[in-house]
Amino acid sequence: MPENRFKIEKKETYTLITIENEKLDAIIAPVLKSELVLIAGNGEKNIVIDMEKVKYCDSSGLSTILVANRLSKNAKGVFALSQLQTAVMRLISISQLDTVLNITDNITEAEKLIQKNTDSNE
Repeated sequence: MPENRFKIEKKETYTLITIENEKLDAIIAPVLKSELVLIAGNGEKNIVIDMEKVKYCDSSGLSTILVANRLSKNAKGVFALSQLQTAVMRLISISQLDTVLNITDNITEAEKLIQKNTDSNE
């Protein structure tokens, strides 16, 4: 199994997951899902997934995104998807998940969203 499908970085107020692959599919999704559970288990409540390189996402990829969203919500944190490509954005819109998920144009926007949530919870 090739390495570097995604990169996980612990930031000050959140964990950034950068998908290093063009596909978020059944090959990556289960591994990413288990990482998300570990991240949440370690007490991280704010998660940002950088999708800049992802050109294709299937149902297992969507399921992983929803798991991340649920884990963050349950922890009273923020989950954001960042830098979505057109095809993936279309899929999320068709699935009507654009009303459920936080979608940002870039990482800075996602950080602002997390900061706003952190400020309002203090």
